[in-house]
Amino acid sequence: MTGPGDGTGPGPGGKAGGGSGLWAALGGLTTRGRSFLAAGIAATVCSYVLGQADLLRVGLLLAVLPLLCVVVLHRTRHRVTGSRRLTPARIPVTADARVRLRIDNVSRIPTGLLMLQDRVPYVLGPRPRFVLDRIEPGGRREISYRVRSDLRGRYPLGPLQLRLTDPFGMCELTRGFSAYDTLTVVPHTEPLPPVRPGGASPGHGDGLRRSPALAGEDDVIPRGYRHGDDLRRVHWRSTARHGELMVRREEQPRRARCTVLLDTRGAAYEGAGPGAPFEWAVSGAASVALHLLEQGFSVRLLTDTGSAGPGPDGRAASPHDPAEAAGLMLETLATVEHSEGTCLSPALAALRGGEGLLVAFLGGLDEEQAGLAARMRGSGGAAVAFVLDPAAWRGDPGARARGAA
Repeated sequence: MTGPGDGTGPGPGGKAGGGSGLWAALGGLTTRGRSFLAAGIAATVCSYVLGQADLLRVGLLLAVLPLLCVVVLHRTRHRVTGSRRLTPARIPVTADARVRLRIDNVSRIPTGLLMLQDRVPYVLGPRPRFVLDRIEPGGRREISYRVRSDLRGRYPLGPLQLRLTDPFGMCELTRGFSAYDTLTVVPHTEPLPPVRPGGASPGHGDGLRRSPALAGEDDVIPRGYRHGDDLRRVHWRSTARHGELMVRREEQPRRARCTVLLDTRGAAYEGAGPGAPFEWAVSGAASVALHLLEQGFSVRLLTDTGSAGPGPDGRAASPHDPAEAAGLMLETLATVEHSEGTCLSPALAALRGGEGLLVAFLGGLDEEQAGLAARMRGSGGAAVAFVLDPAAWRGDPGARARGAA
């Protein structure tokens, strides 16, 4: 939300951008104001040439009126603050978000007619425009509008522009507030059946699970005492042996690992827009990633370039807050674009030595790239690939992908 102090200050729009000098205000003359000024100057010149005093008075009136409107409008010192609230700040494609604008008059004089315009990217719809009548001293006005997008991405909203005009329509001054908000449009996701896939490699906990038949009460691997550890976990036999407090290791559930590979090669897909094959692949990768996070997997997102995100190693694993991990994954996929690469070898190198389940979403493959994809499966792990068939995509909308395990 834009802070309430943003955009305050003297002049229409306060600290909003734009020159505030009188010469800059002359640039705000409307077509009507320029016409009046030009007609007044022409009439004044003609009065001297023709010697008509009455024409001089008419010319002076026509020329002075727009200039007087510029001076009065420039010297009007309104103090106006503007704020914006975006709810929610992250939406899936084709969903709506509401933008609420609030204008406060913090000066001691009422405002005149105010015209507001919020800058919005064209993919979110037309720019919203509003006309606000007189705002009393200390008063406020609240307005709202909706935005939606069929294309994923990150879109700036703002800055808010305020336009002030005189009653005769001779001059128009525009000021822009400085702050803006960002709307994140994430890919569409489909709920998947609650089936836990096999072939996943376990992660690492504080201690290894032991079979009760092989490990007894005394067969433990202790560690040094840390501040905050429960004293009931103290292992006294190990404490006596090492001469310092030792505690039993907590057995943490090991998190299975999975890699979601997204092929972003521009040459592997045809078309663009909401219904393009690449958007289907992004949506599929997002759906699988969210499903596996809900199943307790440690998910890594990988592209054909070998780059990973959003974590340091590409894993969006958050055992304490799975929703946060899912949000990071979705925001990463919201801005993924086509790569200029033509080969899957960087992804193969990044997967070398990896473990766990592999789910790949691949574009069109030739014989060489299909051979590289076949070598991506790690030892001891399962792999599932969704390969888009460009010919089937063009010919039959129902046959858009074929799965291979």
